[in-house]
Amino acid sequence: MSFIRTGLREIGLKVRRQKTRMALRHEKRVLQKCEIALGREGCDQAVNFPEVRNEIVALKKLEQEQREVGVRISQIEEGIKQIELERQQSANEQANGLAAFEEEKKPLLQRRSEAKSVAELCDRELSGVERRLQDNDAADRELLRKLNELQAQVPPPDDLDEQTASLSAKRAHLPQQREEMSRARLGSADACRQAKERLNAEEAALDEIEKRISKIRSDFEARDRTLNESARAQQEALKEARTHHQTVEERKNPAYLNIGRHLGTQGIAPPNAPHLLEDVNRHRSAVTKHSEHKAELAILSSQIDKQELRKFYFSILSVFVLLAIILLLVFQSPSKREWLPHDTEAILSVNTQQLQKDDLAKRWEREQSEEWQIIWSGLTANAQRTPVLNLARDAVRVTRGMTTGSSGALREFTLVQAKADVSPVLHSVEQGQGYERRPIGGLPIWLRPDFALARVGPRTLAVGAPAEVEELVRVRLGIKQDLKITGPLFDQFQALDQETAVRLISSDPPNLSRYFGPIFPRELLDAAQILGLGVTLGNPVKGRIILKLKSDTAAEELAQQVRDDPARWLRLQDSELLLYVLPPDVTTQGSGVEIRFDLPENGARLLLQRVAKTNPTPTMAGN
Repeated sequence: MSFIRTGLREIGLKVRRQKTRMALRHEKRVLQKCEIALGREGCDQAVNFPEVRNEIVALKKLEQEQREVGVRISQIEEGIKQIELERQQSANEQANGLAAFEEEKKPLLQRRSEAKSVAELCDRELSGVERRLQDNDAADRELLRKLNELQAQVPPPDDLDEQTASLSAKRAHLPQQREEMSRARLGSADACRQAKERLNAEEAALDEIEKRISKIRSDFEARDRTLNESARAQQEALKEARTHHQTVEERKNPAYLNIGRHLGTQGIAPPNAPHLLEDVNRHRSAVTKHSEHKAELAILSSQIDKQELRKFYFSILSVFVLLAIILLLVFQSPSKREWLPHDTEAILSVNTQQLQKDDLAKRWEREQSEEWQIIWSGLTANAQRTPVLNLARDAVRVTRGMTTGSSGALREFTLVQAKADVSPVLHSVEQGQGYERRPIGGLPIWLRPDFALARVGPRTLAVGAPAEVEELVRVRLGIKQDLKITGPLFDQFQALDQETAVRLISSDPPNLSRYFGPIFPRELLDAAQILGLGVTLGNPVKGRIILKLKSDTAAEELAQQVRDDPARWLRLQDSELLLYVLPPDVTTQGSGVEIRFDLPENGARLLLQRVAKTNPTPTMAGN
């Protein structure tokens, strides 16, 4: 095992070398900055050294270029300030011009309002005169009609002459009134014409003012756009000049670096910043120290036996490959398995948490507590005998697999899935009296004459009769074939929603009454090869039936018959109760038929009693 120590030592050396390299890079960067700062401050002292004469000449050229760029930056900034002043002056001129026009516009608006009011008054007067003329004509026509009717009466009335004289007198006044109103209409029309002419003149003057205001605004907006474009161009030029200035400053760093290195080597510090030389010396010492340490680590690493190092790397690679294979197997294995024997004919799964949350179950427990306890016992069966575990509080699911043995006796396999770890249950069994511990393939079973218990999963217990628990352990260990998760029975079982309170599945529907009370009509059981039922006891109670038939044609025929006559197919056997409130929703897919429906409460209660295989009170309620 010396190669493991060798490999771990090499890994430690690699980690230390990496840390040293990181520290060395950092110190080199800091040293370079310190040497640049020393060279920047010590240019006056470097003039006396011919070794850095080229750097001094390059710095002078760069500084001259920087001064030229600085002058250009100053000119651009002055230009920007001048543009801002022009923009401000333009804005003031625009505001003053608009204010003058607004003052000139106010009396025009007032005169237009007055002219508009006069024109509207004249229009109303003219409309009144026109209306009175129309009334006069209507009155004349009405009087003429009355005269004609009076003269047409047979026999004529006794006061014919008096009525005729009265109507004629009224008609005689109408032409005079019409002449007066005609003269008034001419005067009103003339007044309206004058008022409209005045209104049009005022509106024309106002439109002229509006045009002048629009013109001055458009002129100033064009001027503002020109100034904005100039300002934008100046800003771009300023940005480029500043970037150029910064680039020139960065181009001076190599010259400053060489000057600083030379001053540091000569031990010369600028009078105004002597601490810069101390910083350079300190960081040079740190760089030297890290470089030596890196070289020492490289020597130690070169002395390691390469053959043992190859053994170590091969071992690590083998461990990772094995781990990858294990993870691949874990992820490809089924996420959930019930670990039931392969010959299981019927499965009943009770979601204890969901069952207690549903509305019907809570009301049933509150109103008829004793009857609900009988139902609960019938649904959970042997699971209630699990020590320490409170099913209502600590369990998530109880799964019961049922089959018929070779002798014809009923066999039941019970699995209890807990919320948390089941170690307290096992500890209680170990400490209790009367249990015998017997391992099968390394998996322990605790036995009593009439009850056995074994752990077949992190949170799953197998409970029940000793022979059935031993078979479940053999199935879990792979000694006996299990109910494959890809099999047709388990496929249909998983198709039912796992959040459903009660799930039931059978691969031999005609013999379903061996394990539960009579539930479905005999003709439905005979037609199906696999039958599944899921019930949720909410409000309303919802049911779902999954059927697998012999062929696609048989599935279509059964689905159509259920749609046409649901009362024949969806009723409780030996009862008048139906399984649906409204017509069910029936769908087909290949040889499968799915039926969804809402259950009436009395039908749901009787259904649970028969699944729990209790003896309910006879119910004669209708649908």
